[in-house]
Amino acid sequence: MPVPTSRLGALAALAVAGGLVLSGCAGTPAPASSDAADAATASSDAFPVTFEHIYGETTIEEAPERVATWGWGATDAVLALGIVPVAIPSSEYGGGDNLITPWVEEALDELGGEEPVLLDNSSFELSVEELLATDPDVLVASYSGLTQEEYDAVTGAGIPVVAPEEALWSTPWRDVISDTGKALGLEAEAEQILTDLDQQIADAATEHPEFEGTSIAFADDDVDTFYLYLPADPRVEILEDLGFVSAESVTALDTGESTFYTTVSSESLDKVDADVLFTQAELQSDLDEFLASDRAQLIPAVQSGAVAPIVGEENVAAISPTALTLPWILPEIVSQLATATAAAQG
Repeated sequence: MPVPTSRLGALAALAVAGGLVLSGCAGTPAPASSDAADAATASSDAFPVTFEHIYGETTIEEAPERVATWGWGATDAVLALGIVPVAIPSSEYGGGDNLITPWVEEALDELGGEEPVLLDNSSFELSVEELLATDPDVLVASYSGLTQEEYDAVTGAGIPVVAPEEALWSTPWRDVISDTGKALGLEAEAEQILTDLDQQIADAATEHPEFEGTSIAFADDDVDTFYLYLPADPRVEILEDLGFVSAESVTALDTGESTFYTTVSSESLDKVDADVLFTQAELQSDLDEFLASDRAQLIPAVQSGAVAPIVGEENVAAISPTALTLPWILPEIVSQLATATAAAQG
């Protein structure tokens, strides 16, 4: 999941994630009914299923009834499929006092049943003991930092694990949804979720033709370091799906230090040449301070007022797309982008 770059040193791997107003989870499709999901999961036709991943191969022999999740996005996918997991990771960022993000909390309230056990995620290290105490039939950890040691411990206890595909924290967000559907015997339902999400993005793009071809840069300021997110980042992918194009200056400034972001020195900020600047901040005061700073005034889009900000810890966390976050945050993203694009074109 994405986090403010003030925490990027510890959490960098986690970033690989007009007129409408954000209003809780109003735009989120209702999760599939529990009865329908249970009926589909109970079908033996879908099993066994096999996954190839960084630690080898996992085969799930029969439909799992007790599903545990780890990492980012898997919890949302399971809930969107109408199933309440027995265990989920705590959300220290964006989860508030109860360490559960609002979109997950709303889905849990809607589905009912026993609330999942929160696995301590504060250090991003899986407590195998905590996990096994929930008696899971499967662990879905497609987009996570699951280590070889953790994987061996869980599989050694007889629990099949859906591990990251090719590298830690790198499985595409769409694959997280489809992999989860496959693991639960709900592939068709997962594909429908993806179709619905793509339609929401396409509808927003159609409603805002001014987005098409407008250049954009997704940036995050950390006082001493300025981060630009690259086209490989899933959040940038959503911006491009809406019709924007990544500014040529973004890739020109890429130093190759990461697959999904690059850093830019203060003296080079005038080179961040994009029609619109998309950015994030935990607090409005942080955003105001940045936009008023001398370094920010070097950026052409800031000078023209073409800035689309996402403010608030929950909203910043939601920018990274999942089955539940995308419909939750998309109205706010579109609203801010529409205002910024009007400034850029006006």
